[in-house]
Amino acid sequence: MKNIRNFCIIAHIDHGKSTLADRLIQSCGGVSQRDLHEQMLDSMDIERERGITIKSNTITLEYRGKDGQEYQLNLIDTPGHVDFSHEVKRSLMACEGALIIVDASQGVEAQTVANFYLALEHDLEMLPIINKIDLPAADVDRAREAIDAELGLDPFEALPVSAKNGIGIGEVLEGIVEKLPAPQGDPNAPLKALVFDAHFDKYRGVILQCRVMDGTLKPRDTIHFMHANRDFTVDELGYNQMKLVPRKQLSAGEVGYVVAGVKSVQDIEIGDTITLLNRQAEEPIPGYQEAKQVVFSSIYPMSTDEYMDLTKALDKLAINDAALTYEKDSSAALGFGFRCGFLGLLHLDVIQERLQREFDIGLVISAPSVKYHLTLKDGSTMEVDNPSYWPDPMSIEQVTEPYIKASILTPDEYVGPVMELCREHRSEQQTMNYLSVGRVEVISEMPLGEVLFDFYGKLKMITRGYGSFDYEPTEYRPTDVVKVDILVNKEPVDTLAYLVHRDKARARALHYCEQLAKEIPRHQFKIPIQGAIGGNIIARSTIAPFRKDVTEKLYGGDVTRKKKLLEKQKKGKAKMKQFGSVNIPQKAFVSVLRADKE
Repeated sequence: MKNIRNFCIIAHIDHGKSTLADRLIQSCGGVSQRDLHEQMLDSMDIERERGITIKSNTITLEYRGKDGQEYQLNLIDTPGHVDFSHEVKRSLMACEGALIIVDASQGVEAQTVANFYLALEHDLEMLPIINKIDLPAADVDRAREAIDAELGLDPFEALPVSAKNGIGIGEVLEGIVEKLPAPQGDPNAPLKALVFDAHFDKYRGVILQCRVMDGTLKPRDTIHFMHANRDFTVDELGYNQMKLVPRKQLSAGEVGYVVAGVKSVQDIEIGDTITLLNRQAEEPIPGYQEAKQVVFSSIYPMSTDEYMDLTKALDKLAINDAALTYEKDSSAALGFGFRCGFLGLLHLDVIQERLQREFDIGLVISAPSVKYHLTLKDGSTMEVDNPSYWPDPMSIEQVTEPYIKASILTPDEYVGPVMELCREHRSEQQTMNYLSVGRVEVISEMPLGEVLFDFYGKLKMITRGYGSFDYEPTEYRPTDVVKVDILVNKEPVDTLAYLVHRDKARARALHYCEQLAKEIPRHQFKIPIQGAIGGNIIARSTIAPFRKDVTEKLYGGDVTRKKKLLEKQKKGKAKMKQFGSVNIPQKAFVSVLRADKE
């Protein structure tokens, strides 16, 4: 066990985690030169195209140290984006050490700090690494100062590397062996293994990624999931070495895969503890948490005949992604669809793109919302994330909405615009920490619903790309949220209703009305498009009718003849308006929701 090292790589998004992982795999001979490509541990096309890690991955490497001993290095790659921080937590639970990467040109960013504190909570040993030293803008001394000031780690232990060019990789491997601790555990104790990830294989079912804390696991053992309370028999186990390599057993301290005939990721819970059915551990591994969905949105197929295809596609995605939840939903305008729960906006974006790309389904996605807690006047409580289920305003006693603690790192010259941006998004409390020369951390408490739409894009714009943003959910607080209905020809359109704070209701309603007025074709009668809170109209646009010049055939004579014809036309228009119905084209919905998202 003293020759095993379990470690993960944590950093801000786009600081070179996957590139460093590639170089480590290459140096240890984990993959042949012929099979080598960029982002070896990122299996999805969308991950490679965007240069992000969405799903954490693991690999076992064999390394011969300078002392001549053979070491087994278990590398667990983690996502960098805030939406997937629960995956990072589970990966940290499976490790004893972490490589913490700092970009030599950008310094310590928000997500690095957030993941650093997560690693501290799990008592991990840290090895700082300064990456991208080959860039013209690289400043290694400033990065060392940031590591000392912002992370409190020894700046002289930090290893300067260029993962892209392979500079300093040998020193990183030696640093892992020398600085990071070996795992602890008793191979003869009752089995305790942490399931930190899983993925679905259509031939073998769910393949579990496990870290064995105590005990030994062998094929044909019957295992028991302590949280899910289910039993399975192990068919095969072994190491992940780019492909699955079967072994005779996994014992304390080791990381590997387990195939046990699990049919779907929904059957088990990621983060669960597995033990032997006939010799159970007394208690599960502490720290288990379920993934919490924070953003909700309705997904409808562009064409109603694709509903069955969308159902099958969501089933297939959910088999691999246990964090995605969905239930049936319907709309008078768009037909049948699904109300889905996501971990954040990036998660929503990724699922939407995978549905369109892998299953070729055109989608209409409603504006994302968060979950509100309501207390009614009769004393009962309810949770609402869908405007369709919002109760009558007269029956509501109090509404509370989720708040977050946002941490924004920015160069000091942009502090004013950043604080103004937070104020625009209803920030309640702001504090500033001067971390190092020229860098400021702004900590702000604000509603999660305010961050959903355009916050991140605006932050990048006002800080010229240097600002970084991370958040953690805190609590629910009282708020003044209202439901805004959009009426087309005085008829409410359920799909376009949305929940928003009263102060922002008018601006958004005006935007919806103007957008719809552009997209809905003109009819023979005047069409009012209105935004309303209950019975109060707060915004309006009007689509002018087609008008036929009925007086064209008159050539002179008394003016009363002209008036008579215009009166007749006016009566006809009024009658038509009474009985006429407005057809809202699908592209009108798409344009409103798309523009709203931007």
